[in-house]
Amino acid sequence: MAMATAPNVPEYSVSELATSVRRTLEDAFGLVRVRGEISGFKAYSSGHGYFDLKDADAVIASVMWKGNLQRLNFRPEDGLEVIATGKISAYPKTSKYQLIVERLEVAGVGALLKQIEERRRRLEAEGLFAPERKPRRPFLPVHIGVVTSPQGAVIRDILHRLADRFPRRVTLWPVPVQGDGAAARIAAAIAGFNAMPSDRRPDLLIVARGGGSIEDLMPFNEEVVVRAAAASAIPLISAVGHETDTTLIDFASALRAPTPTAAAELAVPVRADLLETLADLALRAQRSERRARLLRAERLQAVAARLPRPQMLAGLARQRLDEAGERLPRALMGRARLLRARLVAQGDRVSPRLLVQGVARERARLGSPRVTPNPALLRARLASARAALAAGFRMAESLSPQAVLARGYALVRLPDGSLARSAAVARTAPRLSIAFADGELAVRPFDGGSPPATPTPSRPPVPAVDQGKLF
Repeated sequence: MAMATAPNVPEYSVSELATSVRRTLEDAFGLVRVRGEISGFKAYSSGHGYFDLKDADAVIASVMWKGNLQRLNFRPEDGLEVIATGKISAYPKTSKYQLIVERLEVAGVGALLKQIEERRRRLEAEGLFAPERKPRRPFLPVHIGVVTSPQGAVIRDILHRLADRFPRRVTLWPVPVQGDGAAARIAAAIAGFNAMPSDRRPDLLIVARGGGSIEDLMPFNEEVVVRAAAASAIPLISAVGHETDTTLIDFASALRAPTPTAAAELAVPVRADLLETLADLALRAQRSERRARLLRAERLQAVAARLPRPQMLAGLARQRLDEAGERLPRALMGRARLLRARLVAQGDRVSPRLLVQGVARERARLGSPRVTPNPALLRARLASARAALAAGFRMAESLSPQAVLARGYALVRLPDGSLARSAAVARTAPRLSIAFADGELAVRPFDGGSPPATPTPSRPPVPAVDQGKLF
């Protein structure tokens, strides 16, 4: 038996029915707010985000288009409780309804803080917050880079504080500090400063923002900003929010300042304090140098007081020299008289060799004194002795028999060589020898009638005595 048809029920195609259901859902639920936990969040290359909102009893598929997703000030993550605002629609190909999310908010501060804490732990486990990764802050930077908004009081406070403490060159990289795309712009600014040439690169960076709610500060909790701060080769000071605010960039930066003004105070010292410190150090250095010099002088005086005086060290030697100097003229005169007597006694038999040896002996004796006298005094003494010795030699020469013979006198010698000192002695001698200055003549004594003596060949002349030089 054939089934009876209901002529009053309209007939739909599959597409028409799916479209009708979709339209009905959108009309009935054109604006809804749904509270739930994000699950299975995935961002496609197109920029759209797909996830599920769930609670303990149900799950709603959700989608957020690219434009709305980019405007979020936080990153959707699994397990985060949120409030989604949008409309219910359907996807005809799978016959599933879904929530088209236009705005997404964190369900509460506790949930957002939980998300930040979980992110902090994950990044810390990677080593991004390790102290050894952080570069050392310079004591006095020449060039400071600032990443903040060009509007507002933050940049003015930083510039004013730097001018008061120690004016430095400042380069501002303007960025939005909240809202859509703020995190990416902040990260790009940090990387841009690091990519500058070395002659233009700042010595220090300050990333600053004024106070605000936790949602307003979320760009500084984003992973892209934290990683940029951790990778910065330039020392970075984070100054985000007020003193009680803490963001993840604080953990990755080299230093954290409670306020932007405090960041400027950390960046540079006070110039007046440095000048005062330098003046104090200079004064202390002068005092230390003076004390050290006085102490060394006192030590030198103490050592010098224990040393014998030069006059005492040289006194004995000077006394010996004076005594020797006093004895020298007398000794020379005595030597001269002795030599003269010998010359007179020996006559022409004085040997030049003996005289030279005597002079050499006296020279050797005078050349090796027992003490080391004053050279100037010794030269004076030697000059005086040399003059006295020369006078002695002149006197000896004047008394020499040879000098007498040169004046016309002659010596009459007996056969034995002795002098005939009287005429009576000469008459009794069988022959005589008369010595002149230029030679000798042999004669016989003649007394009246005896024939004159035959002249004998004269002896060769006695050579003159070469006295040499005493000095």
